[in-house]
Amino acid sequence: MPYETMREYEIEYSSTRLPDSTHWAAMVTIYGPSSSPMHRSCIFPLQRVSINTIFTNPEQAEKEAHKVALQMFEPGTQRGPGG
Repeated sequence: MPYETMREYEIEYSSTRLPDSTHWAAMVTIYGPSSSPMHRSCIFPLQRVSINTIFTNPEQAEKEAHKVALQMFEPGTQRGPGG
């Protein structure tokens, strides 16, 4: 599962095949700081993002998930850790 570290947060972005379909959905999970190096604190549990969009392959879905996760960290947004 691809991931990226932004400040003290770890972002996992992935894709999942939609049930009974050949299409894919974009998925994001965000972990925040934790006092224990052996434990990650999930602050945004695995969720589908861009729910009105389906993708024809997993690479497209992961690219969209990555884009959405980065947008959540933009100053002034109220969607995630950066807002």
